[in-house]
Amino acid sequence: MTQQASTGPLSQDGEGRPRHLPRRLLFVVAVYVICFFWGTAMHLVDLAGGGHNSYASPAPAPIRVYFVALVLLDPLVAVLLARLRPIAVIVASTVMTVDASANYYVNWPQISQHPDYLLQPLGLLPFTLFALFVAVTASPLYRHLARIAGARKPKSDNAG
Repeated sequence: MTQQASTGPLSQDGEGRPRHLPRRLLFVVAVYVICFFWGTAMHLVDLAGGGHNSYASPAPAPIRVYFVALVLLDPLVAVLLARLRPIAVIVASTVMTVDASANYYVNWPQISQHPDYLLQPLGLLPFTLFALFVAVTASPLYRHLARIAGARKPKSDNAG
């Protein structure tokens, strides 16, 4: 029995990657997925270390609740992106916008007193770089994933 090669919008090329995704878009999706899973891990470490009081800072309660919610939001975004769902780009952009705003709000006293606080390699620097990456890549990534999603939909039969 021979297998037929898939020719749909999600068919694989000889290298095991979807034919419709250029390497640069695969790279962008991979960066999103890796960074959102990394964020999940960091929030889990924070929660494991301090429980529900992990984010007991001068931050308002809604921000602390949001930081805890990222344990669910970050992996949701990563999985949706890995499945090439356009809605993932909207959720990723929203999550990063709110997360960046909350992080800068909470950290502003340190940033204003010590601007070099932004340059710490495991602090706001990588987070800020990823937020900027999402801001720059979200629109083209969304357009491409929406085109793929449209190609995935079965053609409806309007006869009858």
